[in-house]
Amino acid sequence: MGMDVYGKKPAKKSGEYFRNNVWYWHPLWAYCEHVHPEIANKVQDGHSNSGDGLEAEDALNLGLLILQDIENGSAQKYNEEYTSHLDSLEKETCANCSGTGIAKYNVELSQPLERECHVCDGAGKRDPWAKNYPFDIDNLKEFATFCINSGGFSIC
Repeated sequence: MGMDVYGKKPAKKSGEYFRNNVWYWHPLWAYCEHVHPEIANKVQDGHSNSGDGLEAEDALNLGLLILQDIENGSAQKYNEEYTSHLDSLEKETCANCSGTGIAKYNVELSQPLERECHVCDGAGKRDPWAKNYPFDIDNLKEFATFCINSGGFSIC
């Protein structure tokens, strides 16, 4: 699943369309909510593709603020803190094999097949799900450029 973000009245090609898969979108929008809540909180459903979004003035201001964050280093500091937090998360018990490293697969209803768990590679532990959500400065910059040139946007 992904978020297709469409400009309402694009001034340039870069304001027509922005796309992220959910793995990149959620940390990007969480950044906006955390760092610029006065604008981002105007979007009720920023983490869904329900069509919610921002009008032109707010989109422009959000984009300009994000570029300012990138230029003054605060976005990089956020990225370092975010990455450090993810790195600090301990492995979790694998839900697929209940931590045994051996998973039971029902090939036939009468005989389950036991094999090394493909989710944790037999370790019984796996990275927490949160580590699937990277934050990326280049992605943030691309979104800022989109916002500035979008004339407002809808998240679909």
